[in-house]
Amino acid sequence: MANRYDIAIAGGGLSGSLIALMLADRRPDLSVALVEAGPVIGGNHVWSFFATDIAEENRELVEGLAAARWNAGYDVRFPAYRRTLATPYRSILSENLAAAVATALPAGAVYTGTAVTALDPKGIALADGTRIEADGVIDARGLNRDMLAELHGGWQKFAGVTLRLATPHKMTRPIVMDATVKQKDGYRFVYVLPFSADEVFVEDTYYSDSRSLDAETLFGRIDDYAEGRGWTVVEKTRKETGVLPVVTGGDFTRFRAHAVPGVAQAGVRAGLFQPLTSYSLPDAVRLAALIADAQAHDSASLAALTNAHAAAHWRSGGFYRLLARMLFGAAQGRDRYKVLQRFYALDEGLVERFYAGESTLFDKLRVLAGKPPVPVLKAASVLAGHGAPGPLRGKK
Repeated sequence: MANRYDIAIAGGGLSGSLIALMLADRRPDLSVALVEAGPVIGGNHVWSFFATDIAEENRELVEGLAAARWNAGYDVRFPAYRRTLATPYRSILSENLAAAVATALPAGAVYTGTAVTALDPKGIALADGTRIEADGVIDARGLNRDMLAELHGGWQKFAGVTLRLATPHKMTRPIVMDATVKQKDGYRFVYVLPFSADEVFVEDTYYSDSRSLDAETLFGRIDDYAEGRGWTVVEKTRKETGVLPVVTGGDFTRFRAHAVPGVAQAGVRAGLFQPLTSYSLPDAVRLAALIADAQAHDSASLAALTNAHAAAHWRSGGFYRLLARMLFGAAQGRDRYKVLQRFYALDEGLVERFYAGESTLFDKLRVLAGKPPVPVLKAASVLAGHGAPGPLRGKK
């Protein structure tokens, strides 16, 4: 059985879905198919972002996806200080993304629950025998082991759960980093989103040398954190876990060689995420707008467009990979928090641009200026290319 579209997207996660939504909004003349191997579009995720991460011309679409908006800014907590930053913060839930896709695309154009078995510039083959033919094909699936093997670095891993409380928590804004918790397994912090007066999403996060994740241990630590805040939990709903790469280096040419020839790459499969934070939403929005605004949408044109964009992104990420090398190669285990503690004491605009992946030359000089929060000799060794993390493949 075959179906034909102008554009077919493999991967119904954040990047693939945003491309579909942006095309539906800006190019309604194009027919779009979205294919997701999982049972639902978007999986089970909470994606958060600073409002300033998104260019003004793209904000309307992204704001419409937000399940929660905090215009009073956010807090960070470190052993040396606590600080409130004024930047507005937003969160998108996977069910919001799925609902938006279901509204934007016509019935039958969203395929879920069937794996992709093959991609080529003319279409997508599914495990159930369906063939989706298209003039333009985009691969927005996740990273595979061969691609990871070309990257060097460590891991950001996390477990999160939504807690309904017996009494109001009285929080008015998120805590994006609470590093006052006991440091374990590298740099540890807790992330708290107050979705309603008695409901919070709490995530326990680690910048670790190991990708292994003991979910039950992390959920237990979340229970301890809630108890320490004086919260009585009456119900636990959404649960989420994840392990993301933090990239310190690698061979981008070899990384790109694992792409399907003649097919456009999107999202993390194109390497489009902030190397240090593993943060992908701003880049997903930028690429979605770039694709929607393109003059041509055949596979050859889309592949050329996304290849050039991904290469430029890799070049611009050198500063963030340097900082990641410092964090993983020069900071000593449980002292890694000192790197972020120093960073969050800097100018608020610098912090905003950092998360958006748009640091200026002055920002970079300011981050590197002064006494480093890591041993000087260790930092010099890492800068000289010694002691930096190795390939991501095989790390357990």
